[in-house]
Parts: sequence; structure tokens; C-alpha cells
Amino acid sequence: MTSPDSSQRDSIEGTSRRALLRGLGAAPVVASMIASPSVMAIAALNERYGDGPAILLRTKEGREISRRRYHSAEIEFYGIEGGFHGGRIRTTLHTAGSVAKLTLCAHLLDVGFPDPWNAEYIRQDISKVLAYANATGLGHDCPEMARLAVILTPYYKWGYPHLIGDPPMDDGGFTADQVRSLIRALLERVHDVTGHTRPKGWERIQQEFRP
Repeated sequence: MTSPDSSQRDSIEGTSRRALLRGLGAAPVVASMIASPSVMAIAALNERYGDGPAILLRTKEGREISRRRYHSAEIEFYGIEGGFHGGRIRTTLHTAGSVAKLTLCAHLLDVGFPDPWNAEYIRQDISKVLAYANATGLGHDCPEMARLAVILTPYYKWGYPHLIGDPPMDDGGFTADQVRSLIRALLERVHDVTGHTRPKGWERIQQEFRP
């Protein structure tokens, strides 16, 4: 997939991501105290979820952690993309939840969310982290990804064995192929928006996975 140039990547629904990042990088800002569209959206999410305010500050360290999280997400996704789960939807959903969290937290770290804040408030809530990411310029307003995020939350539930007599869990009717397509699109979006490099060997592995 061809990545857009930086001007395309930085323009998200009429809002300049570059301008947003300049504002966040200028000084620490408390989300609930600064009256800008993005910060007001973060404050609204803080209130909705009962989260503490995030102090957003872009740093080289945060950027590096963000890159490592994105790389970890791509590497973990190999299990789904390579078909190693054999189409088993529960295993696919469990892995997809972990990949989605890593991917979306990579975006949050890139725009200045502290890693301890993510650990305390995001946990395994994929719907929440997707909402925070879109509020801070990700621009991934995909209805099917939003629906999948609900099914994935919390994703640890898909890792438990299904015992005889257990009620069926709602998988949303998703197939393994649909999950793979939606998570790949999410990875591509975060790659394009953050500008992170691919992990080493990514191109070779992608060639191996192509039919």
C-alpha cells in the first residue's frame, strides 16, 4: 500500500495534525484546561469514562516508545496475517485485541499521552483507546472497526477456553478474514499518520503471506 505524502497525512477532516502536534509539543497541557477542539474532545472523553486528565507532552522518548509499540503490533499481527490461527475466531479476536491496543497506544504516545496514563486508564478497552485516538487526529472513522472494537473489549475474554455449558460469546458475526482486513487497515492508518518505519523484515514477510 502506498503511503500518502506528509501534507495528505497531516490533513485530517480539515484539521491539521501538524498544527495539533505543534501545540501539544510546545509545553505540557492539561487536557481539561485548554479550550481547543481536540483538547475539549479529550476532556469530554475523560468525563465520559471517568478517567483522570492526561498531561500531553511530546518527547523523543515517547516517540521512540510509540515506534516500538507499532513494531510490536506489526510483529504480533503476523499470526493473523499468516493464517496461523487457522480461521479460529476466538484466537483471532484475542490476538486482534492485543494488536489493536498496541497500535492505537502507539498513536496516543506519538501525540503525547504518557505511557503510565495509558496503562492506568486504557487497559484492555479497545473502544476507549479508539475514541481517544480519533479525538487526537487519527481520523480512522470506520464503522466496522468501531463495531469490532466493542466486540474486542476487553480482549482477554477471548483467551479463555470455552467450557461445556458456557453461554456463547458475541463475536459480532465477524469472520477471521474480516478481522484480518480491519486490523490491517488500522495498522496502515497508524503507520501513515505517525510516519513510523516498518519493522525490519516486514516487506519480505508480506511477500511470503501473499497468495
